Amino acid sequence: MDLKTVPASREPGWYLKLMAPNVKGSSYAWLDPSRLYCHSQALLDCVEDLVQRFRDDAIDLVVGIDAMGFILGAAIAVTLRKGFVTIRKAGHLCVETRTQTYRDYTDCEKVMETRTDAISPGVRVLLVDQWVETGGTMQGAIQLVERQGGVVAGIAAICMEDSDGGSWLKSRYKWSHCVPPQLMPQFNAHWLDSFQAFPPSLPSQEQPQGHPSHVF
Repeated sequence: MDLKTVPASREPGWYLKLMAPNVKGSSYAWLDPSRLYCHSQALLDCVEDLVQRFRDDAIDLVVGIDAMGFILGAAIAVTLRKGFVTIRKAGHLCVETRTQTYRDYTDCEKVMETRTDAISPGVRVLLVDQWVETGGTMQGAIQLVERQGGVVAGIAAICMEDSDGGSWLKSRYKWSHCVPPQLMPQFNAHWLDSFQAFPPSLPSQEQPQGHPSHVF
């Protein structure tokens, strides 16, 4: 699907076909979700799908996780008419911050931070990231919010995989993502049928056979 076409009938998650496969090898994410942001209707429908479950909920702030969560988080905040707060990788904010260690998808320990004057006790937060694979980054963000007395009212991402970490999050928090149930096996396997529409470029674009995953 090109970046100008809008299907006459937009089935649930139609815009997921816009996402591009990895052509740079195993040190990169297995796909590029940001290609759908280039398509105005796709971005609009993606955001609407993510906010649908939270339309009637008491939410005070939307919090986006560094870095791609900033795109969806800001769009969701505008849609819900709420304020927007960033969780950054440590060392980027020039104000007083609170930090939290976490393990990302590579199992490396890292540090995230957010400003101390935005999330106060009782503030209800919707946490947004682009993707959840292992769930380590999202769990770190939850801990950071809750340590400040904030309440996690929900979590949202384009896809929350059925990994151990993703399943743990789904069982404990209200959540939304954009993937229809019938497509989840493809997302869990890190190979989408829609990739066949892209011209092959490198061996990494061939359907994987048990290779290590590298994503978000």
